[in-house]
Amino acid sequence: MNDSVRLTLAQAEDLCIRALLASNVGESNARSTAEALVNAEADGQKGHGLSRVPSYSAQALSGKVDGHAEPSMERPGTALLRVDAKSGFAYPAIDLACETLPQLAAVTGVASACVYQSHHLGQAGAHAERLANSGLVALVFSNSPKAINFWGGREPMMGTNPIAFAAPCTNSAPLVIDLALSKVARGKILAAKNAGEMIPTDWALDSNGMPTDEPAAAMQGSMLPIGDAKGAALVLMVELLAAALTGANFGYEASSFFEATGDAPGIGHTFIVFEPAMSSGGLFQERMESIVAAIERADGARLPGTKRLDNRKKAAEEGLMISSNLRAEIESIIRAGNGNG
Repeated sequence: MNDSVRLTLAQAEDLCIRALLASNVGESNARSTAEALVNAEADGQKGHGLSRVPSYSAQALSGKVDGHAEPSMERPGTALLRVDAKSGFAYPAIDLACETLPQLAAVTGVASACVYQSHHLGQAGAHAERLANSGLVALVFSNSPKAINFWGGREPMMGTNPIAFAAPCTNSAPLVIDLALSKVARGKILAAKNAGEMIPTDWALDSNGMPTDEPAAAMQGSMLPIGDAKGAALVLMVELLAAALTGANFGYEASSFFEATGDAPGIGHTFIVFEPAMSSGGLFQERMESIVAAIERADGARLPGTKRLDNRKKAAEEGLMISSNLRAEIESIIRAGNGNG
């Protein structure tokens, strides 16, 4: 395994911001994106963390992603937002949606935001958690470039298509459930590739349809879905919720999140939120406390997301460990952007 270096959260965020600024990304977009990447790294979601900086930077430099995009929003329905990410990074568009949905849901009880012309969603659970911190119950869906076959088919056609859910808890952090519909998120394979590590053979197939432990071969092949046929059906459901419902590209139409060439991916995300006091007649928090207590009483059971919170606390206290190779690659991006490459 490669040597690692330790960075404080502030150092990691500064490193990301400088790399993005050096790659023709505007300051506000760089800050929004860097914050999301560092938060993912701190939560233990390395596939959505700093390993993304080289590919994000390359795509901004090539123009595949518009690093200066300013997302716009319209309200075509009483409780519906439509957000155009303008072929920029997803995070500024998601910021706009997450800042507006609580105001809307406070009046309508239920609200949604459809984001299109977008890019990599990142850590889906973080967006749902942000909405839960505003007192809402939140569902988040996104599609992504082709990685999983239609069930029974031979070619990758749909993305790994994450689903996230979050609900506020009275006396603790929100309950967050975050899962990709492949056995693992594709970003974990990228992180393994960048770290020079092998992967388990039940994560992916190579381009010949054979199990592989080589990250590079897996990136050229297809991911395996959770739950076989049932999992593939869920992948299709999310593909429709995230792409058809938003008017975005399907996975087989979207270009790679990892390559600098090609058109913008143009994928979509759908956010649905509920104002739980309204929907439950004021009983939601009591019901949440009841089920959380039941889980905590159950022998051997634990709430989903507890590992994420432990990782976050440790990162705040001790900083982040990233591979020396990754840090060197990010620093080379900064030097090149400053004319010293």
